[in-house]
Amino acid sequence: MCTVCGCADTPRFEGAVKEKLPFGHVDAGKGQGHSHDHPHHDHGHPHGHDHHHDHAQGHHHGPDHHHYGTGAAGVSVPGLTQARLIEVETSILSKNDALAQGNRRVLKALQVLALNLVSSPGSGKTTLLCETIKALGDAPLAVIEGDQQTSADADRIRQTGARAIQINTGKGCHLDAHMVGHAIDNLALAPQSYLFIENVGNLVCPAAFDLGEDAKVAILSVTEGEDKPLKYPDMFTAAQVAILNKLDLAPHTDADLAAYEANLLRVNPGLTIFRLSARTGEGMAAWLDWLRGRLADKRVQR
Repeated sequence: MCTVCGCADTPRFEGAVKEKLPFGHVDAGKGQGHSHDHPHHDHGHPHGHDHHHDHAQGHHHGPDHHHYGTGAAGVSVPGLTQARLIEVETSILSKNDALAQGNRRVLKALQVLALNLVSSPGSGKTTLLCETIKALGDAPLAVIEGDQQTSADADRIRQTGARAIQINTGKGCHLDAHMVGHAIDNLALAPQSYLFIENVGNLVCPAAFDLGEDAKVAILSVTEGEDKPLKYPDMFTAAQVAILNKLDLAPHTDADLAAYEANLLRVNPGLTIFRLSARTGEGMAAWLDWLRGRLADKRVQR
């Protein structure tokens, strides 16, 4: 949880519907901030979000760019006991989980396979996503791109021909279900399609926040060290899939691939693990087969 960095601090997150947290999103009206319920487009499933728009600080840049929380993050929660901190964290997560369930109902109705891609910065997440999109060819898909600042990764994704919405979190270190719900609204997802959610590069906070996805996919580069799963166990415990990326660099880093996998399975024995190189294409076929199989399963489950 983010009680230290401040992105889950009460004035910054739980109080987002009030005046203390500048939030902005794609359908923000002009003028002063306001709260409203926001239905999902086209599929008749209401998806209520209380959200505040402050156009003095949280700005909207076109139909595919969101800004959330551009204010400075707090570094402590003065006056709160540990018991109160736990209460606040529980409240934050319960609200997020309720919104995530709304996202999940909408995605299920559309038979959309939604994957939450999580990793530390530099794991090759965006490169893997771009190469995956190219390899899937004409399959209908869309991307929600999360970063603290810039639209650089979303721009790379759009160059593949895929639709992408950028969410900038400002000081925030993760996406949440509220942000993703608005992005889903504006993407107007095609039935039986893929939705890739590229989370902010961070192996801590995104582990706790359900976005309504079918699975978290944790991406780990062979350059990061075999002990990474042991240092950040919550993320790899929350994930259903782990991708050991940059396989082409393994010979140059003395990476022990068996140790990587052993540590991943030590943290989460149920993980599905893929070894691949997004740059060279080695191992991509197994990952793509898994994606196609999971989407086919969504169609059967309807």
